[in-house]
Amino acid sequence: MKTAYIFLSSTLQPGDVTGFTFFVGLMAMFAASVFFFFERSNVDGKWKTSLLVSGLITMIAAAHYYYMRDYYLAAVANNLIEGATYINPSPTQFRYIDWTLTVPLMCVEFFLLLRPYGAKQSLLWKMIGYSVLMLVAGYIGEAIQPEQTILWGIISTVGWAGIVYEATAGSVAKMAQASGDANLQKAIRLLRNFVLVGWAIYPIGYMLMPGNLMAGMAGSLNIDLMYNLGDAVNKIGFGLVVYQMAVSSSKKAA
Repeated sequence: MKTAYIFLSSTLQPGDVTGFTFFVGLMAMFAASVFFFFERSNVDGKWKTSLLVSGLITMIAAAHYYYMRDYYLAAVANNLIEGATYINPSPTQFRYIDWTLTVPLMCVEFFLLLRPYGAKQSLLWKMIGYSVLMLVAGYIGEAIQPEQTILWGIISTVGWAGIVYEATAGSVAKMAQASGDANLQKAIRLLRNFVLVGWAIYPIGYMLMPGNLMAGMAGSLNIDLMYNLGDAVNKIGFGLVVYQMAVSSSKKAA
């Protein structure tokens, strides 16, 4: 009888593009954190918290990518062992822990950018509420009740649509327009575009689950590769938009 072992190895197999992106995502988001933390000293005080949150988002993501990378490599190593039980290399649990922390913080950035222009705490909790609804429903549909994945996916989409609405025609958009600040308006539009376009990669991955709308394409699309690239672009991109807004505003005030 053969015994299956899981080797907690950091060995990256030749040609493993997905494994490569786990390493790149880890280092890119760690480097972004260092950048955002150091740049806090170069902007006005009212923007320091925004850059702090940007650094926290990428730092939390980098920490989780450290564990996701090891989980993925261990699963791949196990699956290469003849007779071993197959282990799904996708680190779903770690991803949702990461998203539960970082996505609400990304929504907090909308409030922080608008706070100097009179944003209230109610806006903060509204944006956090939408993000939590999106993530909790998504996790239930993916990990707890996969037999009802479509239902939970619809509920999750309500949270996503709420964020998009607020940034397009709701409180966030109206407050940015009323501010008369062109830099702020541009920043809000860019952040909205990340939510609208950049975040679209996540529901695509969700719909590839068995029983969901795109399940037939699961064999042709590597969801971990998509998630890794999406995380790096969205989280670092969010921070860079906030950084550009803070720098532009600080120079204007000088």
